[in-house]
Amino acid sequence: MPPEENPTAPAHDAPHPALPEGAIRLLNPDGTLVPGAQAPMGREEAVRLYEAMRRQRILDERMLVLQRQGRIGFYGAAQGEEAAVFASAAALRPTDWVVPALRQAGILLMRGLPLYEYLCQLLGNADDVTRGRQMPCHPEGSRFHYLTMSSCIATQVPHATGLALAAKKKGRDDVAVGYTGDGATSEGDFHAGLVMAAALRAPAVFVVQNNQWSISVPVSRQSAARNLASRARATGIPSALVDGNDAFAVYDATRRAVERARSGGGPSLIEAYTYRMGAHTTSDDPSRYRDEGVTAAWRPLDPVDRLRRWLERAGLWTGEREEALSQGWVQEIKEVWARAEAVPRPGVDSLFEDVFRAPTGEIVEQRDALRAHVERFGSASDEAH
Repeated sequence: MPPEENPTAPAHDAPHPALPEGAIRLLNPDGTLVPGAQAPMGREEAVRLYEAMRRQRILDERMLVLQRQGRIGFYGAAQGEEAAVFASAAALRPTDWVVPALRQAGILLMRGLPLYEYLCQLLGNADDVTRGRQMPCHPEGSRFHYLTMSSCIATQVPHATGLALAAKKKGRDDVAVGYTGDGATSEGDFHAGLVMAAALRAPAVFVVQNNQWSISVPVSRQSAARNLASRARATGIPSALVDGNDAFAVYDATRRAVERARSGGGPSLIEAYTYRMGAHTTSDDPSRYRDEGVTAAWRPLDPVDRLRRWLERAGLWTGEREEALSQGWVQEIKEVWARAEAVPRPGVDSLFEDVFRAPTGEIVEQRDALRAHVERFGSASDEAH
């Protein structure tokens, strides 16, 4: 019996920067291709992918600073996982649905969401389409075929399955991609969703970003399997284990899985073996539960730097171009942030809007009562300022 199917096999020691046995790698950390491997995408496509990854890294760094200054309430960065996020998204059509977990919000920017809308959602201001009702980092992007993020673990699997089956029923060849983390693979929704997707041959792809930590719980504490990709086999879904810091390996595996789904072959699962370089979110302090010496050992495997090295070797990127991208993006973030931060908070009436097409008598009564209270005593936001 293969070790990954043996329930008595010892848990693999995670986190470890060494690539697990059987994992696919096309691009080495130094930017050279693995012997016999070829770049799975065109040269300009690789440049666009790198630009999206680098922009997200810069954006995350800036937003983390603003959160620590108290100007954003919450933030979850994708640092160290950009290849798993953007390379998988690059393999999709614009009409394919994305069902995000936590670190995939940058896909919306990649698909064309204006930065202003992204920042307004982080602030929950009056120009936020959700009127501040959703927590930060959960932007709405249905017009970009992006489902609003759910913080409930593993719901992405049944949601992606449902979207995929809806497309199939309508006779469309769209594919739905559901993202989860390693912790989600121990949830009931994960397994129930896989069973349904397999039984109904849903045109879906499930990407498991195994970043080694379910907040503070390491993979070795939740699974005795040699890898998480093996969990799909019991349902009849083929799976692949890839170096999640290798943008080429992630892209190639996703492209193959998407082509299979689009042609009627059914769902697939991809485990992207990566590492969460920072905190789970700004509400977390990883130094309390993990050895940051291990984190340092992962830094040479950085997915953004790895792809840049390949581009430089291919003559597609220079230090001057890097500087221009960084300075231009930093300046754009600064300018757009200033606009977004100047927008006031949603008015109190917004609490009663978007509930019914026409407000009921009870809602009107409650709204008027709140208006009278605010007029007499002021609002919490008035006190905050």
